[in-house]
Amino acid sequence: MTAIAVQTQLTPEEYLDWERKAPFKNEYLSGQILAMSGASRAHNLITGNILTDLNNQLVERECVTFISKMRVKARPITSYFYPDVTVVCDEPRFEDDVFDTLLNPTVVVEVLSRSTATYDKGEKFEAYKQIMSLQEYILVSQDRLNVERHFRLGTQWKAIEFQALADVLPLDSIRCELPLEHIYRRVKFTDTP
Repeated sequence: MTAIAVQTQLTPEEYLDWERKAPFKNEYLSGQILAMSGASRAHNLITGNILTDLNNQLVERECVTFISKMRVKARPITSYFYPDVTVVCDEPRFEDDVFDTLLNPTVVVEVLSRSTATYDKGEKFEAYKQIMSLQEYILVSQDRLNVERHFRLGTQWKAIEFQALADVLPLDSIRCELPLEHIYRRVKFTDTP
């Protein structure tokens, strides 16, 4: 999805009240509203493939997967995001009794586009790192065969990159594996920029 910054400053409370009435999704980063545009065919295929594989692997466990309609809150600088796929393995905790803002994700997956890659790898990742329950942050390119697995190791974050269809992405925190050939099922890459 594409994020477009809107020059509007709202408090977290104002954002949440406004967002719950908005017809389109908007992320919130340190007071700034980021309008989210539609997703490409590749983005939708990748997100669906990941969600399907994770749901199948987690069906007998206490973990729950959410699609991009579930908002995630990060602190101490309050931010709200809509990850493409979110997994929580503890009892889900929500910000309030509307149950639309998750506080304790275990795994977050973002599918990258040219317009969001810098944001997802930079400011957004820095905000996600502040969520103590988050163990793995997965970045999946929609334009080329490339998956980055960022994982918490003590107080540090480490990264591994996968670039072959034969590779298998381990998600240790939820005891799952995602073969890249499943992640990229039916996705066709083009050479055009």
